[in-house]
Parts: sequence; structure tokens; C-alpha cells
Amino acid sequence: MMNELIEKFPAQLNEAIEIGKKAQIQPHSTDIQKVYVAGLGGSGIGANFVSEFIREESKVPYLIGKGYSVPAFVDKNTLAICSSYSGNTEETLHAYDKISKTGAKLVVVSSGGKLIELAKKDGVDFIQIPTGWPSPRACLGYSLVQQLFILNKLELIGESAINKVKSSADLIKYDSDEIKATAKGVAEKIYDKIPIIYTTDRMEAVAVRLRQQINENAKMLCWHHVIPEMNHNELVGWTSRDERLAVLYLRNKDDLKRNQVRMDINKEIIGKYTKTIIEIYSKGNSLVEKAIYFVHLGDWISWYLSELREVDAMEIKVIDYLKSELAKV
Repeated sequence: MMNELIEKFPAQLNEAIEIGKKAQIQPHSTDIQKVYVAGLGGSGIGANFVSEFIREESKVPYLIGKGYSVPAFVDKNTLAICSSYSGNTEETLHAYDKISKTGAKLVVVSSGGKLIELAKKDGVDFIQIPTGWPSPRACLGYSLVQQLFILNKLELIGESAINKVKSSADLIKYDSDEIKATAKGVAEKIYDKIPIIYTTDRMEAVAVRLRQQINENAKMLCWHHVIPEMNHNELVGWTSRDERLAVLYLRNKDDLKRNQVRMDINKEIIGKYTKTIIEIYSKGNSLVEKAIYFVHLGDWISWYLSELREVDAMEIKVIDYLKSELAKV
């Protein structure tokens, strides 16, 4: 059951840290000037979080690809990470093949499958994460933490973000009952509506994660946008009243003051068009802790939505159908 997997998230983060400590990543023969991560869905979202966690520390750009193609800038001065929980993600395998011909420092993060087989055959560094988890989207902790360790072991970042992941696990474990109660309350207000998620640009990964979890676990359409960018376009789209829409503001008390003012003005404007506006403030002492708190809260929101809508949070038949049809081509 998905709720059991969500319950294990704090323990997964701690286990991921122990796996990362033991990982063997060999130095690259040339200077690493950029990082590229190939990964999709539950295996790719970890890169979005890492990109935000290291933004103020890393001296090299951290770029993410969620498709078949690989940018021309991937070369011998690139660290390229291929992340796929199953090891059989079609797009990531395609990217691996292209990256392997560029001379990039290639590292694989996977539980097995073809990706681990290729890494072993090609002599590529890999971190093998535990098998047996029935849903890649429930394995965010494994992929996120391993990417941080890869960067650390290649001396692109220090240990700060890793240490903050550890404290995040303690935070969400301690606040588990309160997180569930908040999540259930939010779900009860939006289960029959179309959720719209707004947060600031430094936490877009949180919004993307919540959107994806609502899509897959609750079988609901929703969308997200970030402030200040949405103030330059989407805000103009709010022109007619629609009580089907439910707006979730994911906020932090240390958000940039100008963005806090923007959110307050947004609420005033949007409040004219829907009465369902929910503000949720994070907990934690760092960006990492706040983001992990929101991840766990959002995962529980998606679970309670699935309960209220009487759908199977684990079921992804439409994705399975898509893959089976692609296999015929």
C-alpha cells in the first residue's frame, strides 16, 4: 500500500545516506565544468531538488534532461548521472547510450535492470539502491541522496546538504502525526476540485513533486506555477469565478520579502474567483529541511486524496498501457 511506503520515507532517507557513504566514485580525468542528469518521473524528480539545494554552493551548472535527447554541451568536462529506479526506463537508456560516447564522467543510480548491466559491462561507476520497492515515485530519497553524494565525492559540493537531509529525516519523523493531520485536512477541502499549486521559484521542485503525486496517487489533474514568474502571465488568466479550482500556497517564513508581498497580493486577486485558498507554511531551519517537510506533507495529501476519491494509489494502468503500445513499435 502506498501509505506504507510514505510512512517509510524518513527511514529511507537515513538508509540512503548509509548507502551513499559506502559508494565508490572514481575521480574524473579532466575538470568537471558542468553536471547533466538524465531521469524521468519518480527517478528524475530527485535532480530537481538537488539543483535547488546546491544552487548557492555549486560553482558549476546543474542541468536536468527528461527525455531521449542529450544536449551538445555534454562532453569530457561533464559529470553525467543517469537515474532510473528500475534500470529499464526507455528514455534514460537512450540517453546513457548517447552520453557514453561523449567522454563524460558517467555515473548510474539504479536498483538494477539494463542500466546496471550496462554500467558493469562498460566499467562505469554506479550506485545500486535497494530493489523491491513497487513504485519508483516512493523512492525519491534514494535518488536524491545519491546525487548529493556523487557531487560530494567528486568535490563539487561539501557535506552541508547531506547533513541537512539527515536532520530533515528527524524532523518529519518527529512531526509525523501533525503532518498527517494537516494533510488529511487539506485533502478533505480539495478532493472534488482541481488543485493549483503556487510557491516561490526556489521551491519549484516541491510544487512539481506534489503535482506528480496528486496525478499518480489520487488520479487527479492539477497544475503548478511559481512566483514571481506567474505574476507575469498566469495571474492574468484569473478572470472568471470557478469554484472547482482550489489554490494551495506553499509558503516559507524566510521567503524573499518581495515574494511574500507578491503572494499576499495574489491571494487578494485570486480570492475574487475561488473561495478555496489554502496556505501551508513549511517547518525546518534550512531550505533542505523545509523542502523535505513539504515532500512528506504532499505525499500524505496525495494519499488521503486517493482514499477520499476511492481510487488505488498504486495503480498506473494507463502508463503500463502506454509502455506496452510503445513496445509494439
